Amino acid sequence: MFVENYRKVRSEIDDACRRAGRQPSEVRLLPVSKTVPVDALVESWPELAAAGCAGLAENRVQEAVSKAEVFREAFGEKAPHMAIIGPLQTNKAGHLVSCADEFQALDRPKVAGALQRRLADAERTLDVLIQVNVSREPQKSGLAPSHAAEFVRMFGPDGDYPNLRLRGFMTIAAQNDPNVRETFAELRELRDSLLGDLPEGVSLDELSMGMSGDYHEAIAEGATTVRVGRAIFGERSYKK
Repeated sequence: MFVENYRKVRSEIDDACRRAGRQPSEVRLLPVSKTVPVDALVESWPELAAAGCAGLAENRVQEAVSKAEVFREAFGEKAPHMAIIGPLQTNKAGHLVSCADEFQALDRPKVAGALQRRLADAERTLDVLIQVNVSREPQKSGLAPSHAAEFVRMFGPDGDYPNLRLRGFMTIAAQNDPNVRETFAELRELRDSLLGDLPEGVSLDELSMGMSGDYHEAIAEGATTVRVGRAIFGERSYKK
């Protein structure tokens, strides 16, 4: 069932790209597998990979760590690329470094510093996206748009976090926002405003925006990654 849903969403993404005058290859579909039992993911992964899926995303680091261990045991080098898309506490930086290939929710220098120390000790690098709270919701994680330029300047080989490879921005739009496309457009415009003065080695090519309910609008505004959970894995089952 997961594979059928993945193919359906991928087809809809491809159609949305064509409507926007873009190539389907420009947009990555990143399935969000939070709360999905790892046994079900292991069973489905060979078919998902054959359908073109390269990785999975998790919100909680603890869940990602346990799943990544199972994936490595089951698939070795063919295990899913693991992206963390939820906020990180600094005391969990080591756990993230142990399991993640990508972190999309970097929102403040303190977290970047904790990751830098752990990555330097592990002698590895990590692709990161800065999460920007474009919708300006107080309950949401993310950097204020006005602080993005200052944070971006702290990256690069000669910056404060040489082991963090900045690749772009991520945002989460407000639920049921009738003006959601404006949110995505603002992130794209923010990114474009910074392209002329980036530190060496820094890229802002990635715009991770759009989820199950709004990825069509995100693609129209330049998303390069859409994070889709419910449309692939169904409604979530949360432990009380």
